Amino acid sequence: MCDSAMFPAGLAWPKVRVLQVLWALLAVLLASRRLWALKDFQECTWHVVLNEFHVVGEDGVEDRFFEQEPMDTVGKVFQTLVDSPVDPNEEYLGFPYYLKINYLCDQKLSQDLVRMGHLTGLKPLVLVTFQSPVNFYRWKIEQLQIQMEAAPFRSKEECIAEEVCSMSWYTPMPIKNGSVVMHVDISSNGLGTFIQDKGFHVNINGFLKRDHDDSIVYTVGEELYNLSPEHFVGISSRPLWYTVDQAPVLILGGIPNEKYVLMTDTSFKDHSLVELSIDSCWVGSVYCPHSGFTATIYDTIATESTLFIRQNQLVYYFTGTYTTLHESNRGSGDWVRVLASECIKKLCPAHFHANGSEYVMALTGLEREFHLLCPDGQVGPFEMLPRPRLLSPFSLSVYTCNIIWSEYIAGEHTLLLLVETGYGGSSKLYQVVNYNRVTDEMDVVYKVPEFVPEARGLEFLMILGTETYTNTPMVPKGISFNPYNNLIFIWGNFLLQSSDKENFIYLADFPKEQTIKYIARSFLGNMAIVTETEEIWYLVEGTYRVYQLFPSRGWDVHISLQLMQQSSLYASNETMVTLFYEDNKLYQLVYLMYKHEGWLVKRPMPVEKLLMYQQYTNHYDLERKGNYSTLSFTNFCPFSVMRLRNLPRPQRYTRQERYRARPPSILERSGFHTKNSLAIYQGLVYYLLWLHSKYDKPYADPVHDPTWRWWRNNKQDKDYFFFLASNWRSAGGVYIDMDSYEKIYNLEPEYELPERIFLDKGTEYSFTIFLSAQGRSFRAQAELGSAFQLQTQVDVGVVLANPGCIEALVKQEVLINRNSVLFLITLKDKKLCYDQGISGHHLMKTSMMVNVVGSSGLCFQETHLEPHMQGNLMVPVLIGCPPGKRLAFDITYTLEYSRRQNKHYFDCVHVDPEMPCFLFRDIFYPFFLIQDLVTGDSGSFQGSYVLLVVGGGPTLESIRDYSNDEIYRFNSPQDKTNSLIWTTRTTRTTKDSAYHIMSYESPGIDLAARPSWPPSVGSPSGPPILSTSRRGVDTSTYCNYQLTFLVHIHGLPLSSKRALFIFMVSTSVFVGLVIFYIIFCLLWPLMVKGCTMLRWKINDIIASDSYYYCASISGISSMSSLRHSRQGSIVSSRVEEDGAEPREAMEEQLMT
Repeated sequence: MCDSAMFPAGLAWPKVRVLQVLWALLAVLLASRRLWALKDFQECTWHVVLNEFHVVGEDGVEDRFFEQEPMDTVGKVFQTLVDSPVDPNEEYLGFPYYLKINYLCDQKLSQDLVRMGHLTGLKPLVLVTFQSPVNFYRWKIEQLQIQMEAAPFRSKEECIAEEVCSMSWYTPMPIKNGSVVMHVDISSNGLGTFIQDKGFHVNINGFLKRDHDDSIVYTVGEELYNLSPEHFVGISSRPLWYTVDQAPVLILGGIPNEKYVLMTDTSFKDHSLVELSIDSCWVGSVYCPHSGFTATIYDTIATESTLFIRQNQLVYYFTGTYTTLHESNRGSGDWVRVLASECIKKLCPAHFHANGSEYVMALTGLEREFHLLCPDGQVGPFEMLPRPRLLSPFSLSVYTCNIIWSEYIAGEHTLLLLVETGYGGSSKLYQVVNYNRVTDEMDVVYKVPEFVPEARGLEFLMILGTETYTNTPMVPKGISFNPYNNLIFIWGNFLLQSSDKENFIYLADFPKEQTIKYIARSFLGNMAIVTETEEIWYLVEGTYRVYQLFPSRGWDVHISLQLMQQSSLYASNETMVTLFYEDNKLYQLVYLMYKHEGWLVKRPMPVEKLLMYQQYTNHYDLERKGNYSTLSFTNFCPFSVMRLRNLPRPQRYTRQERYRARPPSILERSGFHTKNSLAIYQGLVYYLLWLHSKYDKPYADPVHDPTWRWWRNNKQDKDYFFFLASNWRSAGGVYIDMDSYEKIYNLEPEYELPERIFLDKGTEYSFTIFLSAQGRSFRAQAELGSAFQLQTQVDVGVVLANPGCIEALVKQEVLINRNSVLFLITLKDKKLCYDQGISGHHLMKTSMMVNVVGSSGLCFQETHLEPHMQGNLMVPVLIGCPPGKRLAFDITYTLEYSRRQNKHYFDCVHVDPEMPCFLFRDIFYPFFLIQDLVTGDSGSFQGSYVLLVVGGGPTLESIRDYSNDEIYRFNSPQDKTNSLIWTTRTTRTTKDSAYHIMSYESPGIDLAARPSWPPSVGSPSGPPILSTSRRGVDTSTYCNYQLTFLVHIHGLPLSSKRALFIFMVSTSVFVGLVIFYIIFCLLWPLMVKGCTMLRWKINDIIASDSYYYCASISGISSMSSLRHSRQGSIVSSRVEEDGAEPREAMEEQLMT
C-alpha cells in the first residue's frame, strides 16, 4: 500500500469548494486545541530499557531479555548487613536484569528535565504483572503483580559537577516460574513533572542464545540489519497470529521470495529481521499441486514457547529455550518439519489455550484437516480431524469438498469448519460444519446463502430465507469466534454475525464490492477489518454499524494534523505491514519511506479520532449571524457525561495478588543509590517473591500472610534498626524498612470496570452508571395508579453472552434536578452452568456487555491526550472456582484442640515445626482453613468433606500413592478384608456408602481402631498421606478444595512380621554381646601374660641397643687420648683392665 492508497485524492474543487475550506478550518481548530493542551501538559513519556548488573550506570546500553536463571551476585553484600532485619542463614539471590527508567520529552532525552524531576520529588512507580501459564497442571494459576519504587542512580560518565550530570532510575526486573509474558506499567508518584502512565511488554525471548564470542544471536536463523524497501513497499499486509496474552515472541512472515520473518519480544516496539535456517529446496510431495517454488514464509503462528511457519506446503516448528516453563532445556536445535507426507495449504490459529494446552490447525488440499496439540511446549502428534468415516457420507453427496477455514472452540471441544462443496460445473456452496471431538459427531449448522442479500438501505438484515438477493455471489473466506461473547463472524465479500451459530445477521454497511482479507479482534468488544485493497473498517461487536476508517474524511483530517505537527510516525509514502490489537487498542505496523530511507514503526490507529473527525465533517451547520457565518457541529451522543460509581474493591473479583517493595533507604546525603544498595534491593525483591511461592503449601501458618515468616523474629527490634539508621550507623549504608515489603489486600477501585471478573457460585458484582443527558431528555407520562411517571430517552441495555448461566438486574433512578440518570447494574451467577473444580482450572468464559442505546461510534470523552470512546462496555466473566482460594490444614488449632481433648500431647523426638507429630492412640481431630490469598481472608472451614488415606510409607523417601483398590480397602467402612485403617463415630456417608463424610463438628478419627497398620502406611514414625475433597458432598461453592497433606504419626503398633523381625534382631544382638563378654573373660589372663612377656622382650632389646651404642662411643674416646698423651693412655689401659672383668660378667649375665 503506497502513497496513492494511503492518501486518496480529495474531492474536486468545483463541486464542493466550501468543504475543503471547512476541513482546513477544522484542522486548524483541532490543532490549536491540541497545542493548547500541550501548553499545560508537556508531551513527556516514559522510556524503559533492560540492563544487566555489570552495565548498570552506563549510558546507551540496552540488553535483551533471554537469561532466566537466578544470579548469585548479591549474597556477599547481604553478609555485611549485620544488625539488619535479614536472616544471615538464608540464601539471597538476584534476577539477571534491571529496569532502567528515564523519560523523554518531545521524543528527546533531556538530562536537565530528568534532574529537575528528581529534585522535585519525582519517583517512578513500576507495576509488573505476570501472565498466568498455559499448563496449569505444572504451575499454579494466579494473577500476580508486584509494585516497586524506582531507585535513583548516577551514571558512570565523567562529570565535573559536584553532584550529578546524568542519572536514571532503576528497579529489579523480576522473573517468576511459569510466566514468560510480563507487562510493565510505569506511573508517577504524583510529584514533579507530569508524565502520563505508560505500559510496556517485557517478555522473555527463548529464541536467543549467547554465542562463543559472547554475542547474542538468534537460534532460529541469522539476524539481518538492513530493511530493504523491496521487502515491504508495495507488499500487501498480512495477519498477525498468536495465542492471546500468552506468546512472548511474535513472528510475522509474508516477505516475498525470502526466508525472512519479523520477530519481536516487545510487541513490535522493537523488532528484528531474521533469515530462517530452513532448507530452500523443494522437498514437498510429488502429489502436491503447485505452480511454482517460492521461499516466502506464508503463515506464521506464535504460541507460548513454540513458533510455527508454513513455506509452500511444508510446515515447520521451533521450540524456544524456556527454563522458567519447563524446568529443563527443551529448546529445539533446528527447525523441525512435520506432516511431511501431506500437502498443507493453510495454517489456522487457535487464539486461546484450553485444558493446559495450545492448539494449531493445518488444512490440507483434501477434505480433511490436522489438529495439533501443544502441551507444555511439547509438540504432540497431529490428529486428523474429522475422522475419515465421518467425511465419507458427507462427501458422497457432492463432487468436491474442501475445508476453507477452521476455528477451534476450546470450551466446547468443537471445531467450526467452513466447507466449500460443489456439484460438477455448478456454482459452489458453502456450509458451516460443527465437529465435536468428544462425541466424534459432525453436523451442518448453517448454510451460507448463495448470493449477497439486498439490504435496501438498512444497516443490518436478519437472514430468514425470505429476503431478496443481489446477483453478487457470496464468497466466504474465513470464520472468527469470540469465546467471551459467543459472537461468530463469517467473512468474505460480506460480513455475517451470529451469537448461536444458527441465526445470522447480515451487516449491510460493509460493501459487497470489497473482499475481507483478514480481521483483527481484541476479544474485548472491538474488531478491525482489512480488505484486499487495504481498506480498514471498524465494528463494535454486538452492534450493527460498520465504520470505514481508511480511506475516509476523518483520515484526511488526521493526516493533516499529523503533518502540521511533523509527527515521526507518519510519512508521505508508507506501507501497512499488519494490523493488530494490543490491550484493546488498535495498532499498525507501518513501513515509512522518506528520501530513499525506510524504517518500521508501530503506531496506534486513532479509531476514536477518526470517528470523531468523520462525524464533524459529515454533520455541521453554517448559521448566518449578521455579516459572518458561524460553524457548529451536531452532537449525536445521547449523553454528555458518563461515569462509573460505587465500584466494589476490585481484588475480590479480579483475583489480583499484589506485593509492594520499596528500595532500601540510602544513608547518603545526595540520595543516590550505589551498586551495593541496588544489589540489596534485587535480593529483597527476589526473596519476597520466593516467600510467595513457598507459601503455596498445604499447612497454614499462624498468620495468614506470606511475609510473616520473614519478619517474625525481627519485629521486636524494629525500633532499634530505625535508631541505627537515624544515627547513620546502619551496616552497609542502607536501612531496610520491614514495612516496605508487604502484600496488599485493600486496593481501591479506579473508576473503571476491571479487566475481567471471576464469579464463584452465586457471587454478585454490582456497580452504578451515571449518565448526564443531552438537553431535555425527560418527560412526565401519566400511568394508571400514579400521578405521573418520569420517562427518559437515555436507556442502557445489558447483553449477556450466556443468559442461562448469569443474570443482570438493572435498576433506574432519575435525577431530574441534575438532568441525569443512575443505572444500578447487578451481575449474578445463577448456579447452573458449572460443577466443581480446582482453583483457577477449567473456567467457563462468558461476558457482559453494557451499551447505552444510540451511542455506538458517536460518544467520546475528551482528555488532554486523546479522546476515548464511551457508551460501550464489555467485561469478560469467568465462572468457576476463582484463583487464589485454597484449603489449608490448620496445624495450630488442630494441636491446641487435640491437646485439650486428649489431655496431653507428645511430639516426636526430632521436632519439625512444618509437620508436627500426632500420637497413634490419641483421637485425631483435623481442622482446616478456607484461605483467600488475594483478599487475605482466612476462616475456619465448616463445610463437609471426605477424608481419605491415599498414600504412605515407612519413611519420607519411600512414600507412594495407593491404588484405587487400596484406597477403598483402607478407608471404606464397607470393606470386608479387615484392612480399614481408621474409624469414626460419624454416621453420615456418601450416597454409595463408600466413605464417611466429615465436617467441622465431627467427633474425630480413631487411628487405633485396627491393631496394626500395614507396613506401606507407616512406621512408628511414618507419615501417611491424607486427602480431602468436597466434590459431591458440599455444593455451596464451585471450589472442590482438594487438599493432600502429610501427617506424622508416631507410636504405631507393630505388625506380627515386623515385631518378629525386631525381636530376632534384638535377640541376636543381645546373645552376641553375651558371647563376646564370655570369650573376653576367658581370654583376658592369657592376654595379660602375653602382653607382659612382650613388654619385657621389648625392654631387653632397647637396653642391649643402648649398651652397644655406649661402648662404641667409649672406644673412640680412648684411641684419641692415646695419641695425645701416653700417660693418659696408661691410665686408660689400667681402667680398661680393671673394668674388663666386671664387663665380661655383665655380658655373660645379659647373655643368659
